[in-house]
Amino acid sequence: DVQLVESGGGSVQAGGSLRLSCAASGYGASRYCMGWFRQAPGKEREGVAGIDNDGSTSYAGSVEGRFTISKDNVKNRLYLQMNSLQPEDTAMYYCAARDNRYCRRVPHHKFEYWGQGTQVTVS
Repeated sequence: DVQLVESGGGSVQAGGSLRLSCAASGYGASRYCMGWFRQAPGKEREGVAGIDNDGSTSYAGSVEGRFTISKDNVKNRLYLQMNSLQPEDTAMYYCAARDNRYCRRVPHHKFEYWGQGTQVTVS
């Protein structure tokens, strides 16, 4: 199994920045592709960004140009740099992993492993 632990959430004013981190551990964690999802109260979970094992990335239209996903394969860490945050970015953010090379634009139900989430609040 793979364990995922997110950190870096918090409260920030509109226009501010946050950097989320997700530490992956467990057998085979380095071969898993990963992504970030978010869920606001009363809304469905939505994909934010995904990264394939070759480093190719994808973003939801609402965050394109503001968010950057990256992965450190040596440290087995996933990051999400969030700039120009807006109140509509407020949500619980989750990192997720799947035993596959491809994570870009993959729906959440195809991911096998999830972190506990980290709250991002923008006011």
